[in-house]
Amino acid sequence: MGKYKIKTLNGISESGLEKFGQNFEIGEKIDSPDGIILRSASLHEVELPDSLHCIARAGAGVNNIPIDKCTEKGIIVFNTPGANANAVKELAIAAMLLSSRKIVEGINWTRSLTGDDVAKQVEKGKAQFVGPEIRDKKLGVIGLGAIGVMVANAAVNMEMEVYGYDPYISVDHAWGLSRSVKKANDLKKVFKHCDYITLHIPLTDETKGMLNKEAFAQMKEGVRIINLSRGELVFDEDMVDALQAGIVSEYVTDFPNEKVINVPGVIPVPHLGASTPESENNCAVMAVLQTKDFLENGNIKNSVNYPVCDMGISTVKHRLTIAHRNIPKMLGQISAVLSEQGTNIANMINRSRGDYAYTMVDLEEEITDENVKRIKDIAGVLKVRVI
Repeated sequence: MGKYKIKTLNGISESGLEKFGQNFEIGEKIDSPDGIILRSASLHEVELPDSLHCIARAGAGVNNIPIDKCTEKGIIVFNTPGANANAVKELAIAAMLLSSRKIVEGINWTRSLTGDDVAKQVEKGKAQFVGPEIRDKKLGVIGLGAIGVMVANAAVNMEMEVYGYDPYISVDHAWGLSRSVKKANDLKKVFKHCDYITLHIPLTDETKGMLNKEAFAQMKEGVRIINLSRGELVFDEDMVDALQAGIVSEYVTDFPNEKVINVPGVIPVPHLGASTPESENNCAVMAVLQTKDFLENGNIKNSVNYPVCDMGISTVKHRLTIAHRNIPKMLGQISAVLSEQGTNIANMINRSRGDYAYTMVDLEEEITDENVKRIKDIAGVLKVRVI
């Protein structure tokens, strides 16, 4: 077949794109792409072409992608969890220090000084910027994925008392978590005891506005909150009220908006969580390698809408991949079509995720166009590819 076509919607790191190799055509003006790689560009109002097999987000969040629409069309959506974890971890640690020591306020004040006695003015005025150390303070980490685990472990190393909350923590992340991190069975424990709270969770219907009036009422007075995950996790109006009431002493957000940008106690960071060259390279490389493996071999890793499914490198005449609904008798119907053609199945794998599933079949003979169409016409089949 000809080259696979990849459309890029943002400036994707060249160190990642070069991993595609010569079998791929890449650019911003590609028509009828097989795959799309993007960072923050929104696809919600974009018509997805029939040629499209996959979308890769060079980052963890996928709120800019219409997941339900893609799933119904059999389009695999990838993200790159963990690729930017160290960058966000470092900013979270910096955010705790910035919120404690009044560094930003102090620098802004110092820049406003005039005259030939600046040094004396500094010594006279520095007392207004006194702030506590973070050592021995209590930190609540909400969300123990790749980033949350790294933040929790770093805080332990800085001699903080760390509470971790995540009812859905994976086995791999649990293994990576320091034994010194205390388990919080509910958010009330985090709110009641912690001097600092940092959010590392995705935005969902369940988590939207989770820090609101009711949550702030349960918090320790003077708590410092860091939000490097998603702005909508915090209800802005309630945060402003909590700051004015002294419940929250500082709020560091990586998602500033007109509601909070000039509120005293808010440190607005211009969405710098993953803004390091290392992070951008890591995300691009991971997104590219996942896209390349999927298009060339049909394998799925780090998809947000379809299950993990891997049969390695294809070495047979044809590999058939089928995205379909997770319903009874699907495998039997697919096998029946292949059996009627007299095609020998060398290997077959099926994985499901909720209401959807993905099947890979290695064939020792070519499958006819007619039988590909027959499989496509099976009720519940969403997309069929022949590799």
